Amino acid sequence: MTPSLADQPVEHAEEGDEPLTDDAYAEYLAELGGAWEVVDDHHLEATYEFDDFAAALAFTNDVGELAEEEWHHPDLHLSWGEVGVEMWSHDIGGLHESDFVMAARMDRIYDGYGDD
Repeated sequence: MTPSLADQPVEHAEEGDEPLTDDAYAEYLAELGGAWEVVDDHHLEATYEFDDFAAALAFTNDVGELAEEEWHHPDLHLSWGEVGVEMWSHDIGGLHESDFVMAARMDRIYDGYGDD
């Protein structure tokens, strides 16, 4: 059995890697929660909703800890009741498998917040 995307290691883009094409990332995108979309074949975007600012802030901090652990940092946009995320591999100027692994891990973090 293949491990879930969230359980795979974050293997960063290396010199000479090319960004994923839409055919290459379609399978990864299908494994993510419905919050995620690929924008301009360049980056992933998602918006997570929360009941209040405190929960959105806590999620932001949890994602920040993950980003530091994996040394793969998304752009986070915190506002009342929501957190927007943009992510791509800057070294290659586009999407890499590691972006989808990180997105799946963020989905897992979000699932831990459950419905209040």
